[in-house]
Amino acid sequence: MAATPGFLTDWPWKPLGSFKYVVLAPWVMKSIYDFVKMDINTRDPMAILILPLLLIRMIHNQIWISLSRYKTTKGQNRIVDKTIELEQVDRERNWDDQIIFNGLLYYLSYHYLERGRNLPLWRLDGIVIMILLHIGPVEFLYYWLHRALHHHFLYNRYHSHHHASIVTEPITSVIHPFAEHIAYFALFAIPMMTLVLNNMASIVAVTGYVVYLDMMNNMGHCNFEFIPKSLFHIFPPLKYIMYTPTYHSLHHTQFRTNYSLFMPFYDYIYGTMDKSTDILYEKSLQRKEERPNVVHLTHLTTPESIYHMRLGFASLASKPQTSSKWYLRILSPITVLSMLVMRVYGKTSRR
Repeated sequence: MAATPGFLTDWPWKPLGSFKYVVLAPWVMKSIYDFVKMDINTRDPMAILILPLLLIRMIHNQIWISLSRYKTTKGQNRIVDKTIELEQVDRERNWDDQIIFNGLLYYLSYHYLERGRNLPLWRLDGIVIMILLHIGPVEFLYYWLHRALHHHFLYNRYHSHHHASIVTEPITSVIHPFAEHIAYFALFAIPMMTLVLNNMASIVAVTGYVVYLDMMNNMGHCNFEFIPKSLFHIFPPLKYIMYTPTYHSLHHTQFRTNYSLFMPFYDYIYGTMDKSTDILYEKSLQRKEERPNVVHLTHLTTPESIYHMRLGFASLASKPQTSSKWYLRILSPITVLSMLVMRVYGKTSRR
């Protein structure tokens, strides 16, 4: 919670607790019903693509969460040498709220904007314009919005909630008060709505932009560095148009530097680039894997018990395993795949 919680801090469905997903149910059912009612030759795939997109986003985020925790535990390329507090784990358990919020807005846009229907699969001109709109208005406006959020008035009421996490995890990227998410969605909607209103949108452009935002957000909040130095040697201007985990980690430890979204060139332009960015980047890349004196052994009792590990779901890892949850049965293909991966790459050790 922010130091002095402001207006629209809590999510509207917070009183629903674990049943918060029901707010999406009417829209999902309506979309399926409309799709079935459509003529088979004129069916709009967007009617049923929103729900799979939301599920893909959740899986995408969970992959980043598990990977980051695994790499941070090993110590190789780790950036910040602090442990994650239990308060942070509890504070960041509602990372899926922003997916629910986005889902509601996607459904509203689809049902009330006719130009958002029957989108073609691909339009090159639309994709080019979307890229230009992100590089220009989105990155520029985000930079100044972010600096405004660090003004003491807005920081104490909103943005301090995000900065309470000094050691970042991928999901830290979406841990903001509800009011902030409204501002962010309005900002990220600029490229998508521009394309939709000008009949230049496509399924690839819209879904690709959403996945890009998630990927870059997750990457920037990992507590380990993995962007190879060779990329910046091959293409030097890349340092101005793509940030690294160390770049954004410094923002969480220094607070008054590295404000840019994904492209640091506005920090270079306005003189807010942290001078230690390159040093920390190289230092993190050179960091070796740690060899601990104490080894924590994890013994899986059932295939589904893997989700109770720290690398799995925090909501399950914090509780003892009693009985199988219904939603874990849906994840059976992933469970089997994880068993096969551990069979090949799993290691045992003795000390």
